Amino acid sequence: MRKLFATAFVTLDGVMESPNEWNPPFWSDEAEEYKREELFGTDALLLGRKTYEGFAAAWPTMTDEDGFADRMNNLPKYVVSSTSEDLEWNNAKLLKKDLKKEVQSLKREPGQDIAIHGSGQLVNSLMQHGLIDELRMMIFPIVLGQSESFFENHGTSTVLKLIETKSLPNGVIVLHYEADRNRNKRWLGQEPHSIQEK
Repeated sequence: MRKLFATAFVTLDGVMESPNEWNPPFWSDEAEEYKREELFGTDALLLGRKTYEGFAAAWPTMTDEDGFADRMNNLPKYVVSSTSEDLEWNNAKLLKKDLKKEVQSLKREPGQDIAIHGSGQLVNSLMQHGLIDELRMMIFPIVLGQSESFFENHGTSTVLKLIETKSLPNGVIVLHYEADRNRNKRWLGQEPHSIQEK
């Protein structure tokens, strides 16, 4: 079964909104390589509507020598939305039915891992259904003191197990967590909220 992981740029106070406005001073060649290895280790993207709209507006016009943009543009994209109808970005497909079953079906397909970029509400909802296998948080040494945090209104408690850490230049730390299934029996037994699309 394929792994479904969520990956995000996050400030020290948990904000992931508009990272292009605050993460450039901390970027490095090592950060670039980390994201490249992550992208080329996946062969599908799962995105909330807002993240999809932002990506679809930017990536089709990008080019680079390392093939990063080509990879992003050509990967299959599964978009969770109850309002979008027309998806113009290459290889994008709308998910509107039973999302829990559809995500489970995607994970059972052969292939590499599936990545969720950003899409905070979607990640939180899928966590409540026990469908997120791993969280990959790139923590930047900045406190914004504003905007919603990544886990705002999560609604349930989730125990995570740290499985990997990376220290990058400029104070950036990468943390990989997975859900601690044995310690989350009470969480997994709770009635999950409806899956959100953001």
